[in-house]
Amino acid sequence: MTNFIFIVADDLGYADLGCYGGRAPVSPVLDSLAARGVRYVNGYSNSPVCSPTRFALMTGRYQYWVRGASEEPMTKTAVGNPDIGLHPELPTLPSMLKAVGYHTALIGKWHLGFPPHFGPLKSGYDTHFGPMSGGVGYYTHRARGNNSDLEQDGQPIEAEGYLTDLISQRAVQYVKSRASTGKPFMLSLHYTAPHWPWETRTSGPDPDAARNISHLDGGNVQTYQQMIREMDEGIGWVIEALRETGQFDDTLIVFTSDNGGERFSDTWPLVGGKMDLTEGGIRVPYIVHWPRGLGVPGAVSAQHCMTMDWTATLLDIAGAKPPEGTILDGQSMLPNLKNPAATWQRPMYWRMKHRGQRALRVGAWKYLRVDEHEYLFDIDADARERANLKHKQPERLEHMRALWEQWASGLPAIPPEAYIGLVYTNADMPAR
Repeated sequence: MTNFIFIVADDLGYADLGCYGGRAPVSPVLDSLAARGVRYVNGYSNSPVCSPTRFALMTGRYQYWVRGASEEPMTKTAVGNPDIGLHPELPTLPSMLKAVGYHTALIGKWHLGFPPHFGPLKSGYDTHFGPMSGGVGYYTHRARGNNSDLEQDGQPIEAEGYLTDLISQRAVQYVKSRASTGKPFMLSLHYTAPHWPWETRTSGPDPDAARNISHLDGGNVQTYQQMIREMDEGIGWVIEALRETGQFDDTLIVFTSDNGGERFSDTWPLVGGKMDLTEGGIRVPYIVHWPRGLGVPGAVSAQHCMTMDWTATLLDIAGAKPPEGTILDGQSMLPNLKNPAATWQRPMYWRMKHRGQRALRVGAWKYLRVDEHEYLFDIDADARERANLKHKQPERLEHMRALWEQWASGLPAIPPEAYIGLVYTNADMPAR
């Protein structure tokens, strides 16, 4: 059976990596995977903010079915709240893979609810190491307050070192430990990089880390890019461990980001960023590497996809089925992995409490609403979302609005008390 490593970067911009046009040499390992794998240029996250995307990844469904996914993002105010989190009774990617014989691990960020009600081991993972919250100090490992945010298998843990390296080193240990078991594994490798606070391996601990977490002060493009380099290097350590243990050819690796870029990210040619339903907030890299499984290594695919589609894909490859009564919203990408030129159209929907945003993409066309203002874009011809065609094609606008409203009518309403975060972005919303 095929092993899976699903790698998620945090707040990585669409064009930060070299293979996506990045202007700094930050990603030789990932670029190499892309050169031998499949690179997607129309890949999207389920949300422009991290917690909701992670709900979609775990469930293989639109995140709006889960109360906690209405938080944009989940904060420490969710501590002790029995409603805001990934409920243990929900079928998840790791729990469904466990049912067909996989060993499952999350190494890295959780951010889907706090103990005692929620946690990785309650939602299908056999083992976990990493932070429970969103942004944590890379040396202090604190979110806010004086205690470490790290947990090991449900128990608080103190650890010394640079968090990106700790995550990479634990992943290497895990890969090596699975080599002789004869049992396939699924490793969720969820980095916090390059999310703030902006600290690198070489910079040492920031004495103002707590201030940075609270106010997003400091940082620069060079530090941000170095954080990506260090994540990329750690991914290289994991790949080397796969090679050393003879597991490389039978392991499917997927790399992506949980949402679009933030303050120092490169999203060219897209506009907007984290918290926006413009392309820069939701279009993200997808790199897939699978020596024994890809039909055309080194391909670039134009197939549209979302985070939850990769949940369906891994389950499809493993032969795992959702429990009776559970219907996935994601679509398996396996046919496209076998033949990247074989593409199909499918609608992709989004909604946000922040600025009352809504979006729908079908084929080349995108419907967008922000602050009650509506837009219609031909994304294939206008990736920067500059030419609003709503007056030239009113019937198409009306049709796409109706599709979105029909989809949204079947979802739970956004709770009025749901949190909206304030973040730095490189946002450049469309002109009215």
